Amino acid sequence: LGAIGMGLGFAAAALSNSVWLFALAHGLLVGLLGSSATFSPLLADTSLWFMRRRGIAVAVCASGNYLGGALWPPIIQHFVESVGWRQTYWGLAVFCSLAMLGLAQLMRQRPPALALAPVNARGVAASDRPFGLSLGQAQALLCVAGLSCCVAMSMPQVHIVAYCSDLGFGAARGAEMLSLMLACGIVSRLISGAICDRIGGLRTLLLGSALQTVALLLFIPFDGMVSLYVISAMFGLFQGGIVPSYAIIVREHFPAAQAGARVGTVIMFTMLGMALGGWMSGKVFDLTGSYNAAFFNGIAWNLLNFGVVLFLLRRTLRPLKARALAA
Repeated sequence: LGAIGMGLGFAAAALSNSVWLFALAHGLLVGLLGSSATFSPLLADTSLWFMRRRGIAVAVCASGNYLGGALWPPIIQHFVESVGWRQTYWGLAVFCSLAMLGLAQLMRQRPPALALAPVNARGVAASDRPFGLSLGQAQALLCVAGLSCCVAMSMPQVHIVAYCSDLGFGAARGAEMLSLMLACGIVSRLISGAICDRIGGLRTLLLGSALQTVALLLFIPFDGMVSLYVISAMFGLFQGGIVPSYAIIVREHFPAAQAGARVGTVIMFTMLGMALGGWMSGKVFDLTGSYNAAFFNGIAWNLLNFGVVLFLLRRTLRPLKARALAA
């Protein structure tokens, strides 16, 4: 489904003769039917296939979109300049369709039965009462956490180029900082995956959320060029492991048979958070004339995420403490 959606989307974009058709092809076909049917299912299936080193396996899978974000833009720019954007889009349509359909055939086999059995993550068993809550309540809280953390995450990623232009450094410097964020995000995801295997998804998410708050705070007092390069790298290193942690949390605490739908739902809310945060930060800047206010807005949303995750972690620790006292 994702391969067909992306192939049709790029082909429709190549044929479009207005900006509305171009946007519709990207939003409906490339986005809704294309990329939405790739990232979440891949994370869910990866979490089912691996018992040991599940965190690093999911992290490697999740690093693909950051790696693609670093590799594809210069390749596409080269072809746009040499053969034109329509021909480039036709090439993308053919390449994505053939490559993704071929790779999908390699992953048709269902996960082994062993991976569908209940698992323990740091002594906590997956159950029908995750965190001592109903499935719906636990899912809703994870969705709130995913939405709020990505509202905060989107602020530097979406606005760093405009922020640098506003400071007089130029858009090119901002683009370099964005590339640095994404490159460090790859490293962060791999490191966070290894951390997940040691301390579990919730603790990893809590750590990433706390560090993301620190990075957002640093953007406010330090606005020199060198400082922004350093903070951009720090932000990439701090936030890259947040989104993959949600897939690990779902796999650790929810029934394995529901992993696909529940991971997909949480990831959908993280994407909504990215979209909302990018727009909201721009609106805050328009109203206040200050990017500092937009950073504070992101910090407030991130604190909401931190509070939700801390609440879930405390509920996870209660039965462990009770069993320890009983022993």
